[in-house]
Amino acid sequence: MTGRTPSSLRATALAELDVIRARHPEQFRTDIAGRLRLLAVLGAVLGLAAYGMWALEFSLARILGGLGRLGGFALEMLPPSAGGRFGVFLHALAETLGIAFLGTLTAAILAFPVAFLAARNVVPNPFARFAVRRGLDVIRSVDVLIWALIWINVVGLGPFAGALAIACSDVGAFGKLFSEAIETCDRRPAEGVVASGGSALHRIRFGLIPGVLPVLASQVLYFFESNTRSATIIGIVGAGGIGQYLTELIRVLELQQVAFLVLMILVTVAVIDWVSGRLRRAIIGGAAR
Repeated sequence: MTGRTPSSLRATALAELDVIRARHPEQFRTDIAGRLRLLAVLGAVLGLAAYGMWALEFSLARILGGLGRLGGFALEMLPPSAGGRFGVFLHALAETLGIAFLGTLTAAILAFPVAFLAARNVVPNPFARFAVRRGLDVIRSVDVLIWALIWINVVGLGPFAGALAIACSDVGAFGKLFSEAIETCDRRPAEGVVASGGSALHRIRFGLIPGVLPVLASQVLYFFESNTRSATIIGIVGAGGIGQYLTELIRVLELQQVAFLVLMILVTVAVIDWVSGRLRRAIIGGAAR
């Protein structure tokens, strides 16, 4: 016990704060300009959002007025029924999974070598790296639905066009993610390979690839899960899979069969999510050990 009272301790702390304030006045100075800039940005965002809602005719009254119709649709979807077409729907679901799997695998294989050309620690030339990255940006900027419409006009209707659409859409995304993983990889193994007399190819093969493969595999598994949903969407425009049946049944208001298809998709995505999650944890955990 020092015998000091709380008031004396508070007075000492205030005195020390005054000393610090005198030594570093810039740290305690109120940044009026920064606050004004922040308020201006927030005001601009809110103003833009308000204008967008006005321009796009957002209406809370229309939403509330349509809730009754939405409830009616929900009641008409019960109970879900396959309508005697369970085998057909199951085949279409398998086709959707095949589209997602082949599209994801093709994109990963094509993007893997390109990603090294976009990585800073592999290609030091900024112009070559810039060209590769902008090319990946161009591919990634086109949505998978647009790619599906393009490939349908090239190869015709069916799952082949769907797989090509997913592959094209994912090449850009995989190229970006793979190159970032390569750039953030631990440099020590690569430096050890070079120090022991290895060439540039040896540095990539034995120093970079073993370190990034678990991360790349985890990303591919996640995209396969996501592409299962994308394969359903592109089926609506004629790229095969269960989406084709889904859009046809919605048009003719066979809502019980629509509910059955939605349940099939939900269960499939949940199972894929569970399996891919366990695989990702196993891959990353094994790499950590």
